[in-house]
Amino acid sequence: MSHKHPASKHHHDAADHHEKAAHHHREAAKHYEEDNSEAAAHHAHTASGHGHHAHHHAAEASKAHAEHHGHH
Repeated sequence: MSHKHPASKHHHDAADHHEKAAHHHREAAKHYEEDNSEAAAHHAHTASGHGHHAHHHAAEASKAHAEHHGHH
């Protein structure tokens, strides 16, 4: 069995959220270009939510990294 670093899962989760955020940022940009600011605002809000989750997972990853290597 391969030894999986505890931080790797968090990095995968963070990457997933970054991808979702990027998708919503692109959608928001599209709506702004179509002058549909209501839809744009919705996607911008969703994007920032995913961005927030991505930062959370990144923080969890560094915590797991520190604990895994015993740096306190």
